[in-house]
Amino acid sequence: MKLHQLAPAEGSKKEHFRVGRGHGSGNGKTAGKGHKGQNARSGGGVRPGFEGGQMPLYRRLPKRGFNNYNFETRYAVVNLSDLNRKFEDGAVVDTEALIASGLVNKVYDGIKVLGDGEIEKKLTVKAAAFSQSAKEKLEAAGGKAEVM
Repeated sequence: MKLHQLAPAEGSKKEHFRVGRGHGSGNGKTAGKGHKGQNARSGGGVRPGFEGGQMPLYRRLPKRGFNNYNFETRYAVVNLSDLNRKFEDGAVVDTEALIASGLVNKVYDGIKVLGDGEIEKKLTVKAAAFSQSAKEKLEAAGGKAEVM
């Protein structure tokens, strides 16, 4: 298959219906908006959640509990299998090295190394956090896990 042979699946693309294009179209004049009123005006309509002046549902429900979302610690995650693939034996792996290798794009609050996969190389890894299994596997391979 070549690029010029690509086509969307049958029935997945539907042509947009153009309203307000004359009487003959069957949807001219008021363009399906009826006569006058809020929804017939330009920019008309109500905001999401508006219930015609009735107290909206999102205001009727009580606020309960605490959400830690804005305060949680977010880590950029790297697996041991990735380190094994990208770095040479004896290398020092820190934030700059991980960004340069393309394993991490955004650092967030630091980098956490997880123990997924195997590692056969002696690496000195400097990160904000390590999972227990990652630390054990690194040290078993003769490397070091340094918390920054």
